[in-house]
Amino acid sequence: MKHLVTATLLVGALALTACDKNSRFGKDGALGAAGANGALGSVSDPTSPAYFNQVVGDRVLFEVDQSVLTSAAQSVIAQQATWLTDNPEFSAVIEGHADEQGTREYNLALGARRASAVQSYLIERGVSPARLKTVSYGKERPLEICSVEACYSQNRRAVTVLSVGGVTS
Repeated sequence: MKHLVTATLLVGALALTACDKNSRFGKDGALGAAGANGALGSVSDPTSPAYFNQVVGDRVLFEVDQSVLTSAAQSVIAQQATWLTDNPEFSAVIEGHADEQGTREYNLALGARRASAVQSYLIERGVSPARLKTVSYGKERPLEICSVEACYSQNRRAVTVLSVGGVTS
């Protein structure tokens, strides 16, 4: 057992020393501007998807049987549009969702209308339609599973999912 622990520690140490310092540091060995505070790709990096998801907001909620954007939703989507404009290397798939009430077909159509409403608002704010795609999941991907309004309200949503490069099918 003692030899196994020693071997594991040795392998770990060798793996760490094999890391390329250029992936963590600039070409002169110093930390880069974004890496100075360890923020590259984190929530504190305003060009990262983590920042988009948590600071800008990746989702908006809808009222019962509605696909009309609330003023709160419009505010979030306007921020999404600004972020997408500032970060043209990203594209987005907008997912439309519904709560469990109603038929599968009705909720797929409602989810599609919700995703389309978000897409239209982003386009109105200057995001290229070529960078956006919509998909409806209806009631098939709930965040919350229970038959009370608190759960239903979280499932009536549109989520903007980022990807690098062009929108994939």
